[in-house]
Amino acid sequence: MDNKNNNNTSAPNGNEYFVIKAKDNGVHVIGLTRGQDTRFHHTEKLDKGEVMIAQFTEHTSAVKVRGKALIMTKFGTIDTEE
Repeated sequence: MDNKNNNNTSAPNGNEYFVIKAKDNGVHVIGLTRGQDTRFHHTEKLDKGEVMIAQFTEHTSAVKVRGKALIMTKFGTIDTEE
C-alpha cells in the first residue's frame, strides 16, 4: 500500500478515520444514520484487545460506543472509563 501522507487521518473522500480499541470483552460499536430520522444502521461487537478503524460517511453521522474502550481521533484519545 502506497501512502504518501502517513500522518494524514483523512480518507480520500475527506471523511476522517477514528480508532476504537476494546479494553474489555463485549464492547458495542453502533453506527447511527444521517437524515431526518436518526436510526441504528450497523452494530459491531469487539472483544478485549480488538481494534476497529472506522470513519463517518454519507450514511453515518454518529457512533455510539458502549463498554470499556479507548477511542482515538485526531483530536485526542477518550477513555470511556473516565
